[in-house]
Amino acid sequence: MLPGYADAFRRLGVDFQYVDWSPPCDSSLDDILKACVDRPDCILHFDSELPLLPEGLVSSSIPTIHLDVDTYAYTKRRIRWAMLFDLNALCHAGYVKRFEDCGPRAFALPHAVNRIFFDQPELPREFEVGWVGQTGGVVYKKRAEWLGKLASVFHMNDWRREYSLEELAEAYRRSRVVVNFGRDDFPQDANMRTFEVLASGALLITSLPSELTDLGFEPGTHFAGYKRDEEILPMVRHFLDDEASRLRIAQAARTKALAEHTYDCRAERLLQELHQLGTQRPAPARQWPEFRVRLTYLDFFSAHGLALCSGKQYRQVIGHGFRETMEGGALLAKAWLRNLRMRRWGMSS
Repeated sequence: MLPGYADAFRRLGVDFQYVDWSPPCDSSLDDILKACVDRPDCILHFDSELPLLPEGLVSSSIPTIHLDVDTYAYTKRRIRWAMLFDLNALCHAGYVKRFEDCGPRAFALPHAVNRIFFDQPELPREFEVGWVGQTGGVVYKKRAEWLGKLASVFHMNDWRREYSLEELAEAYRRSRVVVNFGRDDFPQDANMRTFEVLASGALLITSLPSELTDLGFEPGTHFAGYKRDEEILPMVRHFLDDEASRLRIAQAARTKALAEHTYDCRAERLLQELHQLGTQRPAPARQWPEFRVRLTYLDFFSAHGLALCSGKQYRQVIGHGFRETMEGGALLAKAWLRNLRMRRWGMSS
């Protein structure tokens, strides 16, 4: 996502700076800003594998925007962390009202595609069914099972290997059909892969209900939807045999995706929201006492198993009330437990 947004902002004439950051995840915002060539007009904070949450967000004179990707996971905690930011861009539109009812200002900013990889001449569609993505993990059991079934019946690309974004786009552009399997715990997800399929000219087949319908994509017009697993194989075969219907739906989807769901569109929307923000700094946590802000940071670092960062925050919470001290202590204990599990699994702590 980050390179896609960076390219889109630069095409709009915005100087988009980002820094590689290796010091502690609770480094101060001032230290991070020193790594920028120029002082920015806005700070855009992405979800990432590095659980960075710099201190000083609530005292920053620069407006802050958080881009929340997996909003459906641990939503209550994400709402709490969102209190630290002036704006929250949510990849899942269905959660905007829930966020705003709790206090944080939010707007929908769904996944998107990088036009340069998909707005290309047509390629021979040699694969009956295409697929790119991860299949490991407890939330992708259905995906792994069904990709094996599809591969036993239809001619597919090598779905087991990793692909670069350029290779992914080419694989989809060489496919006639792509069957999307979301997470087992959130099958309606309009994930990044669905948008890439829609933009590629391949026919997307995905489960119903789907978040895509909230974004103006209609079953039968822009994609094909199934409600029961036993419909998948017959539906794929139907659209492989009915080329006219497949091409009609796939082309309508491609036109809509490239017109309304590129990173250029998303960057323009984000700038509109920033313009409407003006000189306001509405992050709820800007009005909180320091210990409450510290508890929010502690909750974030605890959730990511960052025990040392959690301990640093807890030391600032002790003595500000019995309830707060107990809550902070529980979060610190959870941070250490998660840290131990991560070490046991060989993950970075």
